[in-house]
Amino acid sequence: MADLRITGLHKSFGNVHAVRGVDLHVADREFTVLVGQSGCGKSTLLRTIAGLEDADEGSIAIGGRLVNDEPPHRRDIAMVFQNYALYPYMTVFENIAFGLRARKTPGPEVDAKVRQAARMLAIEHLLERHPRQLSGGQLQRVAIGRAMVRDARLYLFDEPLSNLDAQLRDEMRGEIKRLHQELGKTMIYVTHDQIEAMTMADRIVLMRDGRIEQQGAPLELYERPATRYVAGFLGSPPMNFVDAAVAADDGVPGVLLADGTVLPLPPARAEGLGARRDQPVVLGVRPEHISRATGGAARPGVATHRARIDLVLPTGARTYATFALGGASVVAELRAHDVSQRGEQVELAIDMNRAVLIDPSTEQVLY
Repeated sequence: MADLRITGLHKSFGNVHAVRGVDLHVADREFTVLVGQSGCGKSTLLRTIAGLEDADEGSIAIGGRLVNDEPPHRRDIAMVFQNYALYPYMTVFENIAFGLRARKTPGPEVDAKVRQAARMLAIEHLLERHPRQLSGGQLQRVAIGRAMVRDARLYLFDEPLSNLDAQLRDEMRGEIKRLHQELGKTMIYVTHDQIEAMTMADRIVLMRDGRIEQQGAPLELYERPATRYVAGFLGSPPMNFVDAAVAADDGVPGVLLADGTVLPLPPARAEGLGARRDQPVVLGVRPEHISRATGGAARPGVATHRARIDLVLPTGARTYATFALGGASVVAELRAHDVSQRGEQVELAIDMNRAVLIDPSTEQVLY
């Protein structure tokens, strides 16, 4: 077993409380992604797991063994850093082999492990080159290869793709995910990029101000966010938020917007809102849940809204269109030819079955 269990972890730097009472369990062979804005504590948490920082309070156990007082080299971890941390005067082979040789691994075993890692990472032809002769993506593969040959119980990645261009990041995401599937190791990956988190993780741990805001499977957080912060962080473009109030139009529960628009709620969504009549809420709707109305029979739980398009952003297969709703600027993700120009008047369908209502005082999602 190579699970990780953290209990009541705190870490401060002077007056900065970077990690605040984190409880976390990463299962054996799980790929967990720590994600959040810069300064949320995710890298500090990773470095504390690695032993590069000492915990002020709490416990860290790897495979059931408490490691708080053990130095990094005794925690049986391998770490891939953001800046690669390769030795410039060594060849690729020597860089990958460095950790093995430091542990007095026999020469034939070193050679076999380095070449196996190089094959998996498609860098066999680079083994005699030096880091200065490599591209960013090749450097990253070498850094990952050096970690792979360790055969560690726990692999830690600290924003390893942030220095790469967009296309290379896309490629390397797939490479790292494929490696996880082939190696079957427990991995913890830190990023500020929510797309990386969504595409790579078995489980996302979303951090905010040193605490865990919510954790779970990627689609669980995306479709059932617990707070406004989670709802707004995951998704590109992000969720639209519109100030509203609980209302009823002809006896049908709905949300009343600042411009007088009432968007009816489906019965399943309206349940339990009777006591909140006339109270403020925040309506959250994702861009992909707003579409061009087809003109057919109304679908249950789908509200229609006549809108003037303020901005058109075509991306090829999809077009992002901005319009005003309840005094807020809202983005809809439409098909490529659903709108063509600014100022166009269109009938839009808003799927209230997929919308969320948020309590503005607590920022907790009501449903």
